[in-house]
Amino acid sequence: MVETAYAQSRFRAPEIEHRYGANVRLLDDPLAWTQLARLCARETVQPEVGQLVRVLYQRLAQVVLAAEFPRTKVAVPTRMVMTSPEAVYRGAAIEPSTKCVTVGIARAGTMPSQIVYDLLNEVLDADGVRQDHLFMSRATDKDGKVIGATWHDAKIGRDVEGRILLLPDPMGATGSSMNSALTHYKTKLEGTPKSCITMHLVVTPEFIKNVLREHPDTIIYALRLDRGLSPAKVLSTPPGTHWDEERGLDDHQYIVPGAGGVGEILNNAWV
Repeated sequence: MVETAYAQSRFRAPEIEHRYGANVRLLDDPLAWTQLARLCARETVQPEVGQLVRVLYQRLAQVVLAAEFPRTKVAVPTRMVMTSPEAVYRGAAIEPSTKCVTVGIARAGTMPSQIVYDLLNEVLDADGVRQDHLFMSRATDKDGKVIGATWHDAKIGRDVEGRILLLPDPMGATGSSMNSALTHYKTKLEGTPKSCITMHLVVTPEFIKNVLREHPDTIIYALRLDRGLSPAKVLSTPPGTHWDEERGLDDHQYIVPGAGGVGEILNNAWV
């Protein structure tokens, strides 16, 4: 007999209402919001910071794989098959041959990328999984305004043909570093990515706008949207309704309410 209940999946993570378009996934997850609020609190330091980042990215990675990765049908005999020939799970599963690459953008993205990499290796054929590393920082003008990203070094594989590109970076602020990374992977490596997915704990309206302006095919996942400097009338409407009036960055391009520098807090290095 063939079980039909699990023959296909329509899984899609619940999202808050917004007007940013179909490629933006702002998750509706009160447990994650609770843990993220704790992570961002003034009194939270290591080792709790690292523990919370790990838990949140494990959760986010599981959602992304379940929702965005190709599926296949499997037939897996269970331990009960020795006594019951019918003891075979038949249903949908993640396609193990899926090829992908996760990109660790130092400093804040290093740990999240490793967490994603570990899950990918558990679920997929390991020979199709790769982790790359980028070392970049904000480039600012004389007034401290972010004008781009400066690359310092990189350890990157040569091709991205047919691979799902994952970029787990906790704080999506201006989008300058993300745009630089996406442009590099689309133009400087061999082949074309199957899809590009960014994964964040927090994003701003400015980040979403800047990334989708330059890379409209990008899928953006985030646990929380921060637009704390927006006018009251804007905050009373679904995100994206008055996109041009939304503001989540202060004059130095730091997120409000934000977390106060996740890269620094994770590494206890305030430079």
